[in-house]
Amino acid sequence: MADIKVAAYICKGCGLGERLDADALVKIAQKDGKVPLAKSHEFLCNADGVAMIKNDIANEGVTHIMIGACSRRAKTEAFFFPENAVARANLREGVIWIRPDTDEARETTQEMAEDYIRMGCAEVKAMTAPGGNTNTGTSKTLLVVGGGVTGMTTAIEASKTGYPVVLVEKTGALGGWAAKLYKRVPVHEPFKSPADTGVGDLVAQVLGDSNIKLYLNATVAKTDGAPGRFIVDIATESGATHTEDIGAIVQASGFTLYDMNKLPELGGGKSPNVVDQAGLEALAKAAAAGDGVIRRPSDNQPVKSVVFVQCAGQRDPSGTHLAYCSGVCCNTSIKQAMYFKDANPSVDTTIIYTDLRTPGNGEDFYRSAQEKGVIFTKGKVAQVVPNGATSTVKFHDLILDDTDAAVADVDLVVLATGQVANSGIDIFAAPKTEEEEAAVEVKPISILNLTYRQGKDVPQLKQGFTDSHFICFPYETRRTGIYTAGPVRRPMDIAQAREDATGAALKAIQALENAELGRAAHPRSGDLSFPKVRLEGCTQCKRCTVECPFGAIDEDEKRFPVFNESRCRRCGTCMGACPVRVISFENYSVNTVGAQIKAVDIPDEFSEKPRILILACENDAYPALDMAGMSRNEYSAYVRIIPIRCLGSVNTIWITDALNAGYDGVMLMGCKSGDEYQCHFVKGSELGRVRMSKIDDTLKTLNLESERVRDLEVAITDIERVPEMINKYAAELVAVGPSPFKGF
Repeated sequence: MADIKVAAYICKGCGLGERLDADALVKIAQKDGKVPLAKSHEFLCNADGVAMIKNDIANEGVTHIMIGACSRRAKTEAFFFPENAVARANLREGVIWIRPDTDEARETTQEMAEDYIRMGCAEVKAMTAPGGNTNTGTSKTLLVVGGGVTGMTTAIEASKTGYPVVLVEKTGALGGWAAKLYKRVPVHEPFKSPADTGVGDLVAQVLGDSNIKLYLNATVAKTDGAPGRFIVDIATESGATHTEDIGAIVQASGFTLYDMNKLPELGGGKSPNVVDQAGLEALAKAAAAGDGVIRRPSDNQPVKSVVFVQCAGQRDPSGTHLAYCSGVCCNTSIKQAMYFKDANPSVDTTIIYTDLRTPGNGEDFYRSAQEKGVIFTKGKVAQVVPNGATSTVKFHDLILDDTDAAVADVDLVVLATGQVANSGIDIFAAPKTEEEEAAVEVKPISILNLTYRQGKDVPQLKQGFTDSHFICFPYETRRTGIYTAGPVRRPMDIAQAREDATGAALKAIQALENAELGRAAHPRSGDLSFPKVRLEGCTQCKRCTVECPFGAIDEDEKRFPVFNESRCRRCGTCMGACPVRVISFENYSVNTVGAQIKAVDIPDEFSEKPRILILACENDAYPALDMAGMSRNEYSAYVRIIPIRCLGSVNTIWITDALNAGYDGVMLMGCKSGDEYQCHFVKGSELGRVRMSKIDDTLKTLNLESERVRDLEVAITDIERVPEMINKYAAELVAVGPSPFKGF
């Protein structure tokens, strides 16, 4: 490592000077932190304070900066020194704002601040300023897979911002599912009647845009590379293959309706007069092209009575059919019921529903249907019995609690069967037996044909929708630079799909721009660091390759890991997984955290001042702690908090080092994991918890109580709960007693 010069700067603003002894903190930085240059300032983030730091960089040769002031989440622009390694000691939110302003608390408050200064100085010395990834891509072209409303909107919006687009559609025409519709659900007041789909206008915009290159009757045969430098082979119906250089990808492959033939009890496949919602749209379009009368498929006679069966094959707790609600089917049935009423008010039109859900228009559309004479019956349909040209619909009337309710002599039954995502191959699906494989009529085909060792398509949720962080990053997938939008991501209608498409286009543009600059995508957008590995120490255990949530690690011919920096999200899960600790980032490593753990002054067992290490996720737990400070929610002065990128980045050596050093307890604060995960890195907290579940063996080896390590799920909203958990844990540790390793 080249020669470094570390400088420490202590701020007195925001009440820090009144609550803390700044001169003592300067001396701590010089003596314990071994920093040659240490200063205090009345208001470090103002122009004069920042100028002082910049002057030291220019004239004193300062390369590493430790700032003792507010949280590292605050004043990021003021303390932005991209050429320097920078560490922050959180004295405001993490010390004075969470401690009472009393004489009795002054001593422990000062001790907290002094430890954070020691930790900041130790951390910055173990860091280097990230230089960025030089293996970048320069392609600014966006690939959109799918030519429905979502795909066309994505292409149009990206083109409007000046980015070239390649649009691939597997059929011979644009429009997708929406092109099959007669009308759409209205999206504006007064929500009275079905509206034009608008598909024709979108198609015209795409065809008239020279910035959009269109492939019809085409599929993606191969996707190789990484953000900014994807190489995509597009196979056309003629047999030719075209290769495109792509910066980012949006998958808008849409959905298919759940197969009504799987619902024979509801008449699916038993009668031509039992159709799904797509079947009715076809009948309505045919009627519009003729005399406007919707006719029975069996004998072409006008429909005089129709029953809509909601939740057909949906919300099924047994696991036989779809477990979820598709959300759009109620509005679709209301719209389709109006097809009949607008053409002939005398048609007997009934919608049998369990719960009526009309997102986007409140109850206005539903009320409009009522005014037109549509009958709404709350019930659960048990059976549809075809009887020649008509059917009998048997149901449980949930209002009257009549289990034998029925509607007889129905000309047409419409099953609202729900949306099934066209996601491609699910790499995490459970293995099937030969019998189960044989029973599958339509096997999924790959959408993207990725060359990733982790699979050909982006990972899916358990219901088949593409995996994404629904709370914070709804369009992202676990493949960096590849986004999904529309019903492939979750069930949605046209209005929601168009909004989704716009968001995905903007995130994809951000990804390809970041890729060119060698920066990370969200959630660490702009981070120039990337993982580095000392191959001479690698044992080829493959844990980093397997655990990477984003498929960023491959293997070379010698079976050593190969890090694809452009795919990396910088979560550090690989670092936490590595048993020999040979993976690190310039500004985050086993050493940067380990040095902070060792820098804390551990009181002896007679002082009655325990020390608790908190490793807090920077995305949820650490912001919650900051906001607890902003709310002046007090917590124990005995904790020392280190922000970590993700629970998945926690290496067990940190736990062992802390316990060996005499810490009385360790708290791990990570995001919620599981099916309803909140982890910004998707699988990071889950993988970290799997790893930490084995920590009991370490505790037994050290003859320590299991209470010494605590794993907690923390959300960013836990502003009051987190201090309570800290204080409760501190009290529990007092009961357990001091660590036997103090003083060693």
